[in-house]
Amino acid sequence: MVETLTSSPSIWRFNHRRWIPNLSSSYKTLFAFLWIVVFTSLFIWQRNFVDGLSIFRRPLLVRPLPRLRPVAFNLTDFGAVGDGVTVNTLAFEKAVFAISKLGKKGGGQLNVPAGKWLTAPFNLTSYMTLFLAEGAVILGLDDEKFWPLMPPLPSYGYGREHPGPRYGSLIHGENLKDVVITGNNGTIDGQGQTWWKKYRQKLLNHTRGPLVQIMYSSDILISNITLRDSPFWTLHPYDCKNVTIRNMTILAPLFEAPNTDGIDPDSCEDMVIEDSYISVGDDAIAIKSGWDQYGVAYGRPSKNILIRNLVVRSMVSAGISIGSEMSGGISNVTVENVLVWNSRRAVRIKTAAGRGAYIRDITYRNLTFENVRVGIIIKTDYNEHPDSGFDPKAFPVIRGISYSSIHGEGVRVPVRIHGSADIRVRNVTFRDMSVGITYKKKHIFQCAYVNGRVIGSIFPKPCENLDLYDEQGRLVKKSVSENASDIDYDI
Repeated sequence: MVETLTSSPSIWRFNHRRWIPNLSSSYKTLFAFLWIVVFTSLFIWQRNFVDGLSIFRRPLLVRPLPRLRPVAFNLTDFGAVGDGVTVNTLAFEKAVFAISKLGKKGGGQLNVPAGKWLTAPFNLTSYMTLFLAEGAVILGLDDEKFWPLMPPLPSYGYGREHPGPRYGSLIHGENLKDVVITGNNGTIDGQGQTWWKKYRQKLLNHTRGPLVQIMYSSDILISNITLRDSPFWTLHPYDCKNVTIRNMTILAPLFEAPNTDGIDPDSCEDMVIEDSYISVGDDAIAIKSGWDQYGVAYGRPSKNILIRNLVVRSMVSAGISIGSEMSGGISNVTVENVLVWNSRRAVRIKTAAGRGAYIRDITYRNLTFENVRVGIIIKTDYNEHPDSGFDPKAFPVIRGISYSSIHGEGVRVPVRIHGSADIRVRNVTFRDMSVGITYKKKHIFQCAYVNGRVIGSIFPKPCENLDLYDEQGRLVKKSVSENASDIDYDI
């Protein structure tokens, strides 16, 4: 058709004295003309339809693609065997060592081909790309004897589950720059079932290790792979800068897979998490920054974090959490375009006396809740501490929390904001909220020690702690008291 149109440019010349008679006398020309009209109409309709769909998407930040490495190796070059039985730790170590010599030349890429590559934990190096081909599975040995012990994280002062050392991660990195973990949807599998069982039976003497942990590093990209069945937290960037995590699938059983958080940014800044699916046995995402007096002393906040375009599920904990370990401070976080489905809680902020620091300037927008028990939670009595050395008068500051375009159905309690006399929740804003509820009695919008405002009409009816404004920002009704308490944990 393109050739026909190109070879007959006279079709496009509009000479009505000659063209109309020719058209009426030529059946073929009339058919061609009608075909062009129909095709053009269809094209315009399709373009308008696609443009209409774009209202459901927000423009993505454009980040440069990582540079291709000048040298690439295959894991089999170092003697690895992908039969799921042979232990390939030495092959991974040799490959990483070879790449570590190439930093000044731009680094190297390690290709992991299809197969099941059993290994104990190993470390990454700077200027490295770890690429998992389709069908490639890195399997973690499930015997803790093969997992090295590491000192506790400095901002925790404790192994998190036990005093003293903790197990390292299956894939680990410290003080790195320019690291890429990607692939064609290959998998890193922690084989966590044995770990979970031993944890429940209290047979472990040290804190379980994450699946992937990158510490004190910058310029990290993790994309296009599946992470599953971590012994503990799945993906743990710790004290890192400029981290992008996208196009990920993160999985663990919804029950009896304790503490298998999906992604835990911890004392990180300048970070994007996007375009991913997470269904795990604890929080899908939990932003942290240290625990009590240890986090205060370490003093590294989590800040400038964007979380968007996710589908998440958590039957045990929450879809997106902030805290409870937040003693270095957490600020400037945006959570947008997120669906939380079939979960216990949707979005939660949790802290306690003894944490200190702050949670501030947090924006939630365009969230959808589908069949969740509690939609929005702010909890200030999450009293879990590493030891007795915390300051009980170190009260965190919570302020500047915004919720807009919140929708959903099948929600039992849409909002539960539980401040206290010592930890008041300040400057909370709700706008454009309509959540279908399954519990028709009172206490469906619960508040205590909170101030803020509601702009325009929202459903369900907000608590009386909040000022009411119309869409033009004019005060309609002043709150009765920010201290009024209407919390019912029985529903």
